Amino acid sequence: MESFKQNDGNRDELIIQQQRDIEKEISDSTPLVGELLPLTCLWTEYNGDDVFTAKIQDLAKKYKFIRRTRPDGNCFFRAFAYSYMEYLISNSSAYKEFQKLAEDSKDKLVELGFPSFTLEDFHETFMEVIRRVSPDNPGGYNKVQNELHKILNEQGYSDYVVVYLRLITSGKLQEEAEFYQNFIEGDFTIEEFRHQEVEPMFKESDHIHIIALCAALGAGVRVEYLDRGEGCIVKAHDFPEGTEPTIYLIYRPGHYDILYPN
Repeated sequence: MESFKQNDGNRDELIIQQQRDIEKEISDSTPLVGELLPLTCLWTEYNGDDVFTAKIQDLAKKYKFIRRTRPDGNCFFRAFAYSYMEYLISNSSAYKEFQKLAEDSKDKLVELGFPSFTLEDFHETFMEVIRRVSPDNPGGYNKVQNELHKILNEQGYSDYVVVYLRLITSGKLQEEAEFYQNFIEGDFTIEEFRHQEVEPMFKESDHIHIIALCAALGAGVRVEYLDRGEGCIVKAHDFPEGTEPTIYLIYRPGHYDILYPN
């Protein structure tokens, strides 16, 4: 009997490992940030599913393109970075404000208690990426946008950008701990949540991550939720509420991609 239970347990572990291997293979074969695709490509993905087909039809009234991101747990931060920088390329004044905020962000994090030596490399790389996508760079919008696409598909640069955005998010949670504690479920303290759910790579993001990052950078995000909720209308949520969004994302359980309005 004991041998049977042991074999059963080993089989379960093997199935779990096989599932992880499949997920890793899918993830690794997907670009960090994909090419622009027509939104209607989602119909192929949900072919025969009446609920999702109806909701995609609703979504197509507002958006014409989608850009996929790798489903590796970093998709929100990577999608945010790509979409926001893409917006900044064509908005010189907003770019300059963001560049100044990003430049000053390291000192602010140090004041909050983050070790300077930990931040140094991530901040330098973050600023290099921002400089490389300046709207003032020669070649015009298309050339700079191509540079953005190239950079955020290079694992080293792309992951450093994600790490630094995670640190900025963590810093905002610490700075306004009393406020953000209300958004945390369970018995986590803010410090535990930051160290376990925000700062580590590959940890998925929830509303609290979006709210904190938007507040820290002064950005507006609209998330369209494609799920099996009632009705044929895709529900949208703006972060922060009442803000004009400059970043548009689609959320399907566990994953964020980038949307482009009509």
